[in-house]
Amino acid sequence: MIPGHVLLVLHAHLPFVRHPEHPDFLEEDWLFEAISEVYVPLLGVFDRLSAERVPFQLGLTISPTLASMLADPLLRARYAARLDAACTLAEAEVARTGSTAPAYAEAARHHRDRLRAVRERYHGAYGGDLLAAFRRLEAEGHLELYTCTATHGFLPVLRSEPSSVNAQVAVAVEAHRALLGRAPRGIWLAECGYYPGVDAVLARHGLRAFFLDAHGLWRGTPAPVFGVHQPVLTPAGVAAFGRDPACSEQVWSAEVGYPADPDYLEFHLDLAHHVDAAWLRPYLNPDSGRRLTGLRYHRVTGRTGPKAPYRPGQARAKAQSHAAHFLAERERQLAALGTLMGPREPLVLAPYDAELFGHWWAEGPVFLEALLREAARSPTVRFTGPLAYLERFPDLQVLRPAESSWGARGDASTWIGPANDWMYRHLHEAARRMMAAADGHAGAAGLERRVLQQSARELLLAQSSDWAFILHTGAAPEYAAGRAREHLGAVFGLLDQLDSGQVDAAWLAGLEARNNLFPGVDPGVYRSAP
Repeated sequence: MIPGHVLLVLHAHLPFVRHPEHPDFLEEDWLFEAISEVYVPLLGVFDRLSAERVPFQLGLTISPTLASMLADPLLRARYAARLDAACTLAEAEVARTGSTAPAYAEAARHHRDRLRAVRERYHGAYGGDLLAAFRRLEAEGHLELYTCTATHGFLPVLRSEPSSVNAQVAVAVEAHRALLGRAPRGIWLAECGYYPGVDAVLARHGLRAFFLDAHGLWRGTPAPVFGVHQPVLTPAGVAAFGRDPACSEQVWSAEVGYPADPDYLEFHLDLAHHVDAAWLRPYLNPDSGRRLTGLRYHRVTGRTGPKAPYRPGQARAKAQSHAAHFLAERERQLAALGTLMGPREPLVLAPYDAELFGHWWAEGPVFLEALLREAARSPTVRFTGPLAYLERFPDLQVLRPAESSWGARGDASTWIGPANDWMYRHLHEAARRMMAAADGHAGAAGLERRVLQQSARELLLAQSSDWAFILHTGAAPEYAAGRAREHLGAVFGLLDQLDSGQVDAAWLAGLEARNNLFPGVDPGVYRSAP
């Protein structure tokens, strides 16, 4: 027996953004930034620990949309070109700051070395195939890989059309099997969105575990005996793990969270904000206008006033000290819980967006590596995967969780509100049309089946929670609204053509070439009796 377990789970997700019709598309940068700042650095952390035989285990969600983009030859080629351009710009910045802005020369050298290392690892260690690297780490026992709803569909707002919920789960399971080599046993419900009864859908597709925000368990029926510090079993027999609020606050909170420390890299002040656009133009697409470079030279410093130059060594030391602090807090927390829980070994679930570690918080991978190294030496805390925990402790309280999400208010208001509620009547009507088509064309083949398959892809893409979230935040509302309307228009247009028997094969082929994820999707997942 040990005092307790930390279940660290990272949720890696990006919406499907792929525009082969344009040689350069701004929103594809979301993926390219995440590869350079998050996925390759995290793989580097895991590989170093593995090579040095440091024991570690954690959970990682790779959403089906992200996995599809990481496997896509076009996006991989575009990323390689963008990475080369970033390395060239970083080299030029070392020369520029060395002669005209010496206060920022250290930060410029840091970025040059960071990007060089990313390029070497991406092409050398991984051969451009990041999914293969994640599969290897799972086979070594270091990662538990989970899926997510197929296009990050937020299930509580889709439940009025059960075929949509079924499709989001069924397609996710099959995509994970196709891209990551085995059927997933756990799922991250998009936005941790749970409603009573969805666990039966998860069980039907062979999923054993999912994750909730704390109030999803706290408000469950009956009350959880051990709060969020033990998983529970839902009526359908799927295990639910509840997020620990203390872990979240230490890392996420804008007031007391680690990323707000004055020594860390300031995310919101990019090189593009303080140099002449003409200087950057040769290193970017000349038609792209002003865009972020990923090169940042200032530290957080304070909430107001001028920002001081970034000192990479100072920031690295702070990340290592924060890792030690986080582990010490978990040791104290679990020791206290252990005195209350008798023979049970308590756990704390620490789930985060993977993109926090390296993108929003540049020093996040340093923090994570230091944390896992320190945890391996801890006599009182074990970092465990949730599925591994279930194998050891299968005897769980049966409980009906409460409807919940990890949104700002813990409900669905982020994804259905004044800025985005117009979407849902169209999404529901499209789902009803899709179900009728799947029922009426069972056993379809040839062109008819292609229409059904592409209609399914377009509906799944329209249901992405990302469009509603972006509309809620106002970050890129024209793009998000355009994507939702584009996919909905494709669903209705394709099904109208199917009904009329007049299919525009050229238009269908164009949709298939652009939105090419889930190549083997089965339209039968939308049938009325799945």
